Amino acid sequence: MSAPIALFDVKAQQALIREDLDRRIAAVLDSGRFINGPEVAELEEKLAAFAGCAHAVGVSSGTDALQIAMMAEGVGPGDAVFLPAFTYTATAEVPLVLGATPVFVDVEAETFNIDIADLERRIAAVKKDGRLKPRAVVGVDLFGLPADWTAIEAICAREGMFALDDAAQAFGATLGNRRLGCWAHATALSFYPTKTLGAYGDGGALLTNDPDRAELYRSLRTHGEGKTRYAVERTGMNGRLDTIQATILLAKLALFDGELAQRKRLGAAYDAALAGRVGVQATPPGAENAYGLYTIRLADAAARSRVQAALTEQKIGSGIYYPKPLHHQPAYAAHHAGCIAGGPAPLPVSEALCDQVLSLPMHPYMSEADATRAAGVVLAAL
Repeated sequence: MSAPIALFDVKAQQALIREDLDRRIAAVLDSGRFINGPEVAELEEKLAAFAGCAHAVGVSSGTDALQIAMMAEGVGPGDAVFLPAFTYTATAEVPLVLGATPVFVDVEAETFNIDIADLERRIAAVKKDGRLKPRAVVGVDLFGLPADWTAIEAICAREGMFALDDAAQAFGATLGNRRLGCWAHATALSFYPTKTLGAYGDGGALLTNDPDRAELYRSLRTHGEGKTRYAVERTGMNGRLDTIQATILLAKLALFDGELAQRKRLGAAYDAALAGRVGVQATPPGAENAYGLYTIRLADAAARSRVQAALTEQKIGSGIYYPKPLHHQPAYAAHHAGCIAGGPAPLPVSEALCDQVLSLPMHPYMSEADATRAAGVVLAAL
């Protein structure tokens, strides 16, 4: 049997940078500056430069990045926050934590990203219903593919809404020759270990071109502090990025461009083998996928089970992201049912995708031959 292919691999990368990691971590241990040390500021500068935006603010997780961004806008009770139903729970839980109401929007079958026409319909329905105020749109760049930010920004400008990019899976992706981080009013990043740029624990960041927002994010991540530590100007949270995680990310940034290039090559290898045989995530003109995950769409749950069993037999990793749409999750179902009088319209694409999608191995330390092999197992199982 051929060698196993892992869905993710964080060990191969570590072998390349272990000496640098050890040196950097030792320096933090020697300094004793474990919270907001100078490495955090250095990382923020380099993240902003990479994304081509003015400001980056390191925070404790991708979820906290979403929460801090919404807190800064005053999102709360009576507000409607529009977001795709086909995504991870963090995107939806933050509005509820703040007292706002998530309004789930269907996604496109081809891109898996938020359906702009359905977004328009749901904004109109909320306005007609009158109980909630359309307040924000959270666009998710699912699996690494940028959402249609030109359209989302235009809608938010027209409606006076906040545009927040949840780019947790997509750091390094581009749209119209601009990297994510330059789009929307703010962009939330996650540095969970399996992301395109991952720490060795939780971490995140907010990117923005707005200096006032950046200043507010820095205050909110540190208990609402003002110019001095004990001048508390607002209700904030404990959302700081640990210095050790920042220094790990600094070491990893040296490899990041090359890793993104390999992810792109792997995506092309998968597409060459699978396009026209199974559903693949379509990349619109002008967009470039960062391939946080490579996800295919099969006919139904039975076909997916056959394919996943065949992959497991060959020791090839796979995953289901996501097995249930958010509006069917117990935590959100009642909010979804009551957000519009008479109940909201159905979300058929999100519901169907949850029975169809399967993610294949995708990390920069596998080869194009590995991708072709995994694709061959998929096709043989159909």
